[in-house]
Amino acid sequence: MSLQAFIPYRLNALAQIVSDGFAVAYSEIFGISPPEWRVLATLGEFWQMSAKDIGQHSRMHKTRVSRAVLSLEKRRLLVRSPSTVDRREEILSLTQTGRDIYDAVAPMAIQYQNRLLDGLSDADRATLDRLIRHLMERAGMPWRPAPLPDRHKR
Repeated sequence: MSLQAFIPYRLNALAQIVSDGFAVAYSEIFGISPPEWRVLATLGEFWQMSAKDIGQHSRMHKTRVSRAVLSLEKRRLLVRSPSTVDRREEILSLTQTGRDIYDAVAPMAIQYQNRLLDGLSDADRATLDRLIRHLMERAGMPWRPAPLPDRHKR
């Protein structure tokens, strides 16, 4: 098997390259890490959410979300409020400073996206969107490999 031809490997590498490329801009200007940006962006879009819901939405492990939330809270970019639904949970929301950073970085994100898509026709962009949706749907379905022959079992 060639990793360079293996779609999961290539998609992971692409996601990391894209994330790193955008992170250069916001980390230099605002000193925030990629996990912190994902938390800020999620709260910027949805206004308030639990850390668990942020993790599910952004596909981040709960430890990374927790560290990002703690860092953002220390910098007074987000606040915690008790949940009215579940006393074990807290609802997170951006402070005005956090919202200001989100409002500054969001247009940069659109610019970066446009740079990535530059040179693609409208049809190519629609196809790319359709393919991404297809892969996300398929990847989200439970999957198990076919049983291995006995000689390969431990």
